[in-house]
Amino acid sequence: MSDPSCSCLPRLRPILCISLISFVFVLGSAFSPSRSLSTEMVQFREEIIDYARQFVGIRYRYAGRNPGTGFDCSGFTSYILEKFDAEVSSSSSTQSVQGIKVPLRNVMPGDLLFFGRRGRIQHVAIVVENNPDGIICVHSTCSRGVIVENVSTSSYWRPRILFARDVLGRRLVD
Repeated sequence: MSDPSCSCLPRLRPILCISLISFVFVLGSAFSPSRSLSTEMVQFREEIIDYARQFVGIRYRYAGRNPGTGFDCSGFTSYILEKFDAEVSSSSSTQSVQGIKVPLRNVMPGDLLFFGRRGRIQHVAIVVENNPDGIICVHSTCSRGVIVENVSTSSYWRPRILFARDVLGRRLVD
């Protein structure tokens, strides 16, 4: 003879499963890594962006690493970050393994954004802003030199976005 108090269990099982799955999903998203920053770190990152913007209009130069002769993409990012004692390689492929990988939805000013095809790194940019309209970057492009643009709305750049890295993360500890 079965226990009458358990007669509703078979009918509730699907509801309980859905509830459990929903709870795990909400719990998982609530505890996803956050990138809350100190006021000092936010200001530091803004200083980097302000400095990088000063070079808008500088021409592109293959293997270029200074404003006097021009920049290639990784020469630009390394030049900017070096000014703030954040040492990164002058090679985009090496930069792509430095620092900490960051989900695109969590990129912040000063993070590096990498572009390419089939996993091959072809370009790097510095994130200026991440807002509901997309990711805005400052970078040195072959055709236009150093520019600021929303790469998320660019038909050229958007399909080439691979991932982002935080090379300033060590500075998060005050």
